[in-house]
Amino acid sequence: MSHIQQLIENSKANEDIARKLFEIETEILACQSSEELLQRLLDLIKVKFQLSSISLLLAEPTPLSYLINGNLQSHWHQKNTKQISVEKLTLLHANKKPLLTNQLEQLNNIIPPVLLTGAKSVALTPLSLEGKLFGSLLFTDQAPARFHDKLGTFHLEQLAVKVSLCLSNVLIREQLQYMAHYDRLTGVANRRLMEVCLTEELIRQRRYGVPFSVLFIDCNKFKAINDTYGHDCGDKVLTYVANQLQNLVRENDKCFRYAGDEFVVVLASQTLPEAEQASDRLCQFFINNPMPYQHMFLPVSISCGAAESDGKQTMDELLRSADKRLYANKKADNGMVFKL
Repeated sequence: MSHIQQLIENSKANEDIARKLFEIETEILACQSSEELLQRLLDLIKVKFQLSSISLLLAEPTPLSYLINGNLQSHWHQKNTKQISVEKLTLLHANKKPLLTNQLEQLNNIIPPVLLTGAKSVALTPLSLEGKLFGSLLFTDQAPARFHDKLGTFHLEQLAVKVSLCLSNVLIREQLQYMAHYDRLTGVANRRLMEVCLTEELIRQRRYGVPFSVLFIDCNKFKAINDTYGHDCGDKVLTYVANQLQNLVRENDKCFRYAGDEFVVVLASQTLPEAEQASDRLCQFFINNPMPYQHMFLPVSISCGAAESDGKQTMDELLRSADKRLYANKKADNGMVFKL
């Protein structure tokens, strides 16, 4: 093949790569979440470039505190993403440039061996946000000549920039949505999302006759905790209570931070007697499980009030009913709350 013919072939190959990258970019721009974007991205790259496998390496701990949260713990992410230390990631991309090699021994003790099974050559493309390296796309192929250090990295650098920009836009949108619907301190859903949930439950009850109940909950002696141990301890108590409530209720029940030290739990398909049983169980759990705090165990207790929707009450009326029962129970228990 003559030099001119080689240039023509190279030009055609570059044009084909550019077209495929444009098609990938077009599709991921339409993604509405980081999970959807990453899943679509990996699937598209693998198919369009006929790779043996593709994985996403994520820095651990991530330099971006908001990057990985519960939303990225799906089965797909567990299967297609792997954690790698920040130090090892930096070794792969010391200059934040892609790494192409068919000398796989240089990746020993850096990349998990399971990701290199059957591979003869690999390409690693760094991903950065806010100027910080947070991950790398790992492409593997069974052909030793597919990736090597003599190949140019221009197209991979383009891909990295486009993916990082798209992911940044999606993450910013997700953060705004999260801040609008979730309490930043405890991580549970906030009052706004509670109103949406209760509205949906009321519609379902009025349409299909499905019962539901609510629990109104507050932390006993919370002001005393703040006064005695400080507000940092108070924050930890709120977080502890929120986390335990979420773990103790059923999967289809929902926990919300209402205000201050008050929480609301919506119990789907539960009657009042069932809600009262749940209330007793939750209260007893906290009595039996004090919160670990500074080499000691801090007694934490809650009070609950249960109310069942009759389908006629408004959301506010239902919550007021549960709140009244909360204070009636608190008054009846009086001496049962913990002492500091």
